[in-house]
Amino acid sequence: MASSSYSNPPCAACKCLRRKCMPDCIFAPYFPPEEPQKFINVHKIFGASNVSKLLNDVPPHQREDAVNSLAYEAEARMKDPVYGCVGAISVLQRQVMRLQKELDATNADIIRYAYNEMPQQPQPPAASQYGGRRTAAGHGSSGGGSFDQNSGFYYPSQWNNNDPSGDNESGSM
Repeated sequence: MASSSYSNPPCAACKCLRRKCMPDCIFAPYFPPEEPQKFINVHKIFGASNVSKLLNDVPPHQREDAVNSLAYEAEARMKDPVYGCVGAISVLQRQVMRLQKELDATNADIIRYAYNEMPQQPQPPAASQYGGRRTAAGHGSSGGGSFDQNSGFYYPSQWNNNDPSGDNESGSM
């Protein structure tokens, strides 16, 4: 029987490339035998030789990040050969813009709801079918209201007797 001084199973790269995995294999720390698809994707997109050269050029403390980036890009290229991870980024950016618009609309609804629920800011009066203004009570009595300069709405109120038109309906008609 032939014995080997290196008895660990081959890394995913050496297994895929059908070669003996040496103790100083550049791929072994980053492509474990439990994750063969990771190397298969990277090999299909970038090639084992290019990945080996890249890993040798990158400082050891940055190699894991480089391999993770290559694996992510390779997986994205397998799913979308034209755009790769840029396509995924574009989809996510569109989703963020759509959600931001939805959030802005919801915040506007909340502000409108809170603004209209406050008792000191009454609703605008409805014009009667005969062209006259109705008061807060709706009977032509002197109810009053307030006019919001920012929104342009008249808010009738039983506590405020200010009429935005300057007319006082308590007079004769």
